[in-house]
Amino acid sequence: MGKAITQYCVRRGDHVILADIAVEQGEALAHQINASGGSARFCLVDLGNPKSIERLSYEVSQQEGKIHGLVNNAAIASGLGGTRFEDIDIDVWDRVMQVNVRGTWLISRAFSPLLKDNIGRIVNIASDTALWGQSHLLAYVASKGAVIAMTKSLSRELGLRRIGVIGLAPGLMRNAATEAVPEERHKEYELRRAIPGPQVPEDVVETVHFCLSAGALALTGQIIPTNAGSYCH
Repeated sequence: MGKAITQYCVRRGDHVILADIAVEQGEALAHQINASGGSARFCLVDLGNPKSIERLSYEVSQQEGKIHGLVNNAAIASGLGGTRFEDIDIDVWDRVMQVNVRGTWLISRAFSPLLKDNIGRIVNIASDTALWGQSHLLAYVASKGAVIAMTKSLSRELGLRRIGVIGLAPGLMRNAATEAVPEERHKEYELRRAIPGPQVPEDVVETVHFCLSAGALALTGQIIPTNAGSYCH
C-alpha cells in the first residue's frame, strides 16, 4: 500500500520521502520515481527503534525543513492470522505493539513539530478489522484499534494548530502482504462488500491524498472505512 500511495502522490506532483525498514525495495522505488521525472527520496527507519525514528526526523528536518503531511502506513501484518488468542506468542504480541502502536505514536511525536500549521496533516492507516472484530487475529486487530483511538485523541491536541489527523480503515486487500491469507477468506470478504470484488491498494490512494489536502480538515478525528462497503460505519 505504501508503494501505491507514494506513486499516486508523485503523480500529483508531490515530493515524497519514503521511510521504511526495507532498504532495497525503498531505494529501488525512489530511483524508479526519480528516473521517471518524479521526486522521491528514501530514508531508513525502524519503527521498533526509537533512536531510528529520532534520526529520521532529524534528517528530514535538516534536508526538507517543514513538511506538509505524514502517512503512518508501515506495520507488522503478515504471518499473524489463524492463531487463537490464547496461543499468541508473547514475543509476537510485544513486537506487533512495539511497531504498530508505539511506532505510530513515536513517529507522530517526532514529526509533529515539522508539520506546517494550518495545512499539516497526519493520515493513520488502520484496518476495518478493528471496527468489526476479526477473530484469530487479535494482536493485529488490537494494534489497529489502538491506532484508531490515537487518531481521535491526537486530533484534539494537534487541532490547536489546525493540523488534521485522520484515520483510514481499509479492508482485506489483494497484495503481497496478504498472499498467505486463505483463498476462501478472500472470497468471503469480497462477496460481502457493497461493491463486490477484490480490493487493491490503488483503490484507496485517492482517499489518502484527499485526507492530506486542505479540504480534509473538517474530517479530523474521523475514521473512514475505505473497504467498498464490507463494513459500514
